Amino acid sequence: MALINTAIDEIGMTPWQWKLFFFNGFGYAVDSLLIVCQSISSPAVDREFGRPNKKVAGVPLASQVGLLVGAALWGFSADIIGRKLAFNTSLLICAGFVLIAGGMPDYISFAAMVAIYSAGAGGNYILDATNLVEFLPITHTWLVTFMSIWWAVGYMITGLLAWGFMSNFSCATKSTPATCHKADNWGWRYLHFTTGSLVLVMSVARLLFIRMTQTPRWLIAQNKDVEAFTVLENLAKKYNRPFTLKLEDLEGKGRVLHTEKSRWSLFRMSMHVGGLFQTKLLTYSSIVIFANWFVIGMVSPLYSVFLPYYLETRGAQRNGPPSNYTTWRNYAINQVAGLGGPIIAGVLVETKLFGRRGTLAIGALFTMVLQFGYTQIKTPAQNLGVSAAITAASNIYYGTIYAYTPEILPSAHRATGYGICVVLNRIGGISGVLIGSYANVETTAPLFVCASLFGLLVILSLILPFETRGKRAN
Repeated sequence: MALINTAIDEIGMTPWQWKLFFFNGFGYAVDSLLIVCQSISSPAVDREFGRPNKKVAGVPLASQVGLLVGAALWGFSADIIGRKLAFNTSLLICAGFVLIAGGMPDYISFAAMVAIYSAGAGGNYILDATNLVEFLPITHTWLVTFMSIWWAVGYMITGLLAWGFMSNFSCATKSTPATCHKADNWGWRYLHFTTGSLVLVMSVARLLFIRMTQTPRWLIAQNKDVEAFTVLENLAKKYNRPFTLKLEDLEGKGRVLHTEKSRWSLFRMSMHVGGLFQTKLLTYSSIVIFANWFVIGMVSPLYSVFLPYYLETRGAQRNGPPSNYTTWRNYAINQVAGLGGPIIAGVLVETKLFGRRGTLAIGALFTMVLQFGYTQIKTPAQNLGVSAAITAASNIYYGTIYAYTPEILPSAHRATGYGICVVLNRIGGISGVLIGSYANVETTAPLFVCASLFGLLVILSLILPFETRGKRAN
């Protein structure tokens, strides 16, 4: 692994790695785009079809279940079959089912399509962050943090589309299935048709404009030294970069144990989980990072998924019944403001004062303070300003955790470890949806819970054992 890392540093940053940053970013964007797509659609779908179970928010729950399945499928399989297949197919799967979802005639069928396209997207940022970090020279590892800008871009695109579609083609806020008819409620369908088409374009662009290979670090973990050497040699030759690694140096380090067994054997699959707990320090690190991801999962649906409901009713309490236009304009502005979070995080993670752990803590702390403050808003301007600041602050945390997680996981077991993180995240998300379903999401109660959970994230961030600033991800 050290020889591979040295060779990547010697080759340096090439145009191919910049393309990888760009096209891996598509996966980040699709993950957030589709989560927000279903959450934006959920109130309108409720008004048109009604919920089969009045208490349970079925569409957000279907999304979280699908995301959990996707994280398990893509995350756990990536250490077995490599990173290439998911890169080439996941967006195409998403695109097809998002387009189908826009034509669904009832609540159950729509929720089913949401679950399937969420499963397609569920492992995207596991694989995208892993792909990128395993090809980057140490001088550019900050790009893994900055790649979360794509996650914010996904939110922004969906927010702007919602402003156009939901404000002009949706039933009134207080409509019921008896008064909300399909002809008056095409906004959520237009949203799905448009985002599905956009994801389809992204998936085709991935196939046409970049030839993805297995990462050298994954290849040597599979005892494929010749293939790993060839990947790096071809990269160096293509861009006329120095390359002094010798194949015999790699092969002279011996063989990776147990690679003669089938990759699908229970023994080798269990090694990927056991590799996350090989030492006391690694065990402690794994447990704390798992806890971070579980808590994030609870926060996300309580705030992001139920924010459309809250914005609708908050405007009514403070300034009379809000128009659809005002509701979705504010939502779009929130998501545009979110672009600032990853940019701030990308700067802070490389500073000696904050590093990765400090940036995580700062993002969580600011979000906690702002969410407590949000419960006291009294004017539409305060509503818009504070909610936009919350989005930006929370994206500082999210952007950093997405980059920090693959950096601290061992390369041979990176996708498995990241997959466990995201599975726990989705379990937390399901818990958050159920909590929100039985709480009153039109009050400030979910915000108090969210703010308290972000306070817990401050502590969980500071007790992480590894600071990876300026260090190589192995």
